Amino acid sequence: MNFTEKNNYTLLADFYEFTMGNGYLENGMSDQIVHFDMFFRSAPDEASYAIVSGLEPMIEYIEALKFNDEDIAFLRSKGIFSEDFLEYLSNFEFSCDVRAVPEGTVVFPQEPLVTVRGPVIQAQLIETMVLLTINHQTMIATKANRICTAADGRPVTEFGSRRAQGYSGANLGARAAYIGGCNGTANTLADIQYGVPALGTMAHSWVQMFDEEIDAFRAYAKVYPDNCFLLIDTYDVLKQGLPNAIQVFRELREAGHEGKGVRIDSGDIAYLSKKIRKILDASGFEDVKIMASSSLDEYVIEDLLKQDACIDSFGVGERLITSKSHPVFGGVYKLVALEDGDTIIPTIKISENVTKITTPGVKEIWRFYDRDHGKALADVITQKGETIPEDEYEIFHPLFTWKRKTLKNYEVRPLLEDIYVGGKLVYESPDLDAIRDKVQKELGTLWDEIKRLNNPHEYIVDLSPALWKVKDDLLEKHGANK
Repeated sequence: MNFTEKNNYTLLADFYEFTMGNGYLENGMSDQIVHFDMFFRSAPDEASYAIVSGLEPMIEYIEALKFNDEDIAFLRSKGIFSEDFLEYLSNFEFSCDVRAVPEGTVVFPQEPLVTVRGPVIQAQLIETMVLLTINHQTMIATKANRICTAADGRPVTEFGSRRAQGYSGANLGARAAYIGGCNGTANTLADIQYGVPALGTMAHSWVQMFDEEIDAFRAYAKVYPDNCFLLIDTYDVLKQGLPNAIQVFRELREAGHEGKGVRIDSGDIAYLSKKIRKILDASGFEDVKIMASSSLDEYVIEDLLKQDACIDSFGVGERLITSKSHPVFGGVYKLVALEDGDTIIPTIKISENVTKITTPGVKEIWRFYDRDHGKALADVITQKGETIPEDEYEIFHPLFTWKRKTLKNYEVRPLLEDIYVGGKLVYESPDLDAIRDKVQKELGTLWDEIKRLNNPHEYIVDLSPALWKVKDDLLEKHGANK
């Protein structure tokens, strides 16, 4: 079951997509071929990179994109759309070319994550859902990756369903968090829908249901003797919770089973974890794990580990599933070219804010890797159809053009792949574990300085000389260089 199976998302679009579509048709422009890029201007949390996610749900949306009788009746009721336009929608058949960077790829600001070529009404119509899907999924995958980076190899479970922003936020958020590196989720439905392992033990309410805490622990151990993970902070961690857990673990051991772990969800996590570890070890339970939850994110986890907290795994909720520190991934969808017969006419959006000036034309993204150590050296955005020389390539900063560097001894690969050709799906989505593994391989190609949580080194993303000239010429044409 996918996210479109029980819902019709065809009208989940900004209303201007319909008013403009009607306008294009009325002005004889419905067959005009256009090119749009979806890209982002800066990564969340002042990071240098993001983890692209959401392509498979975007494909599911496009595959289900049909206007039924109820959709047409609603649009007709608005009283502003022509019958010709409503007839166009009734017979809607997606015919665009779509290229995208595959899920799990490390990406950087200004790089097109999705490109769409096709009739202007169609290309405009999918804008909202392309942005909604890629923005949300990439935001959560990126946040999860930062949290897992801070955890330094310790498992992180996504705990945020109850504070997610709506049902799809919880389900798709769990999917994206798994792609970003989490080992599982508390959300059972995400396991059914996407295969994200559902994990969980008990809440404080379980303990409160019994007269004595130790009775609650014994009851849980009786039901789950080989998976006994106890929440020990309902009353007093060190005076009551931990001693009761150790007693139950001893009883389990006598019965031929071993306790799995304890979880703390409040208090001074660093202090408590060190005390818990010392007491567990002294009691002969060196293999019992300690899990921490309680409003965690990458900054809190990094700080805990700097204090030598004895934590084996983390449960991270609201600050992950909402990306609380940076809850908006600012991807945009901009027109970059028109076609006039066989001629491509680049277009540009100009702003006094330099970061909002778009890069015109139909593009390709190339990633350069050092042949000796496999590390990524730089990305270059070129016009589609450009080739990269095999021996050396000079890159330069698109704003500070005197900053130049010659790359040698490299391999290159393009990042964009065909997803739809003429409206036909030509891409097969990998399974979720393959996407998740891809993230780790991609991260392995980055220098540690780029992956830092604080003040990361800026990764080079430059324009080819030919593409830079197209952009500079359009700036000159529209007076932006004067």
